[in-house]
Amino acid sequence: MSRAMSPSLQTSAARCPALFISAPASGQGKTTVTAALARLHRLAGRRVIVFKTGPDFLDPMILEVASGEPVDALDLWMVGEHQCRALLHAAAMRADLILIEGVMGLFDGTPSGADLARLFGVPVLAVIDGSAMAQTFAAIAHGLATFQESLPFSGVLANRIGSDRHAEILRDSLPESIHWYGAIKRSKDVELPSRHLGLLQSSEITDLDERLNRLAEMISATGASELPTAVTFVANAGEQNTSDGAERLSNPPSRQLSGVRIGIAKDQAFSFIYPANLTLLKHLGAELVFFSPLHDKALPDVESVYLPGGYPELFATELAANSRMKAAIQAHVAANKPLIAECGGMLYLSESLTDLNGNTHAMVGVLRGKVTMQSRLKALAMQSVALPEGSLRGHTYHHSCFETDEVADYLGVCPNYARTSEAVYRKGNLYASYIHHYFPSATDACVALFDPQ
Repeated sequence: MSRAMSPSLQTSAARCPALFISAPASGQGKTTVTAALARLHRLAGRRVIVFKTGPDFLDPMILEVASGEPVDALDLWMVGEHQCRALLHAAAMRADLILIEGVMGLFDGTPSGADLARLFGVPVLAVIDGSAMAQTFAAIAHGLATFQESLPFSGVLANRIGSDRHAEILRDSLPESIHWYGAIKRSKDVELPSRHLGLLQSSEITDLDERLNRLAEMISATGASELPTAVTFVANAGEQNTSDGAERLSNPPSRQLSGVRIGIAKDQAFSFIYPANLTLLKHLGAELVFFSPLHDKALPDVESVYLPGGYPELFATELAANSRMKAAIQAHVAANKPLIAECGGMLYLSESLTDLNGNTHAMVGVLRGKVTMQSRLKALAMQSVALPEGSLRGHTYHHSCFETDEVADYLGVCPNYARTSEAVYRKGNLYASYIHHYFPSATDACVALFDPQ
């Protein structure tokens, strides 16, 4: 006698063309190619949903403009296999094309982009900067295609080539087993400008749409312009997301944030926010109110404040001059109301910030200590913080040093090596660290940080 499948075992499948865009290393042009494909198919009337593997805020800004859709993180460690599967399934239910941009090199990190592509069966397109090579291009392509078994490797695209003849040399060097997608010539007209943390924010590139349209035209002449193979994404009943991609809380927290008004800093100085963080806060019942520490003179009427990362060092003069906003944040902390500060947000809470030109600016001053910008990268790593309410996952990436006599209440742990361990300061309802947190990784901890009770 047959029995109905239990709810925990019920599955749903959705098919959608999908492509994983990777490279042998950073700086090869992954974002450029992903943005070009997103804009090309969007112009063709398709709904394109893009994901970014690994911790990143700047690339997703560009990709959101290119696709017209929010760009979520997709990372097996930080987001987790369960939620990655749910996000891909939900995207396949509503998209005409799924693009996933990798992080660093194809096999870098544990787990790597290759692990994600293999797990979900997404074909891999490798972007290789061919500007300074000839037949060695084929050796790199061969290595990427064969380094690990069972990788759904699809082919290669040459970036920043010098001429049609150059493209022919690269193409003819490939073994027959590796598909040639074509080549894109180098051009300053389509390069995406960058600074010390990566690409410029999308709002700072005044001609971004024009660049994206030119990129779409360039990639339309390659084989990459064709829709890739459709992939089947399967999710169990407990993993399926809502129709708009919002997470269903299969393990609801012990309490919610219903009616809690959260003020979130969002302007040119503070913009590094995972979309999933905002989705989760709204799903928990919070009301989100955005404000600008650069331009506003007072906090909105809120119970909690979220100061995400960004570029406070580029706007230190303006932030220092806005004394009324600084006083409002000081009063908020003095009243022991929740304030969560990540990386750039923590820099803003320090006593002072010294920029690369040696100029020192007075900041909010609710955290003892001085910040000094550095010309070189100081930390780049995944981090997990074991709080009493749960272990929050995230990452750290900064070019500054924080000299303080504040005692760290917690220390971050890197899953790959122990050398990077960021301090976490939890003073009453003030929570500050260099770590950018991914809130869905520990929902109870997220609620505890923002709940004013």
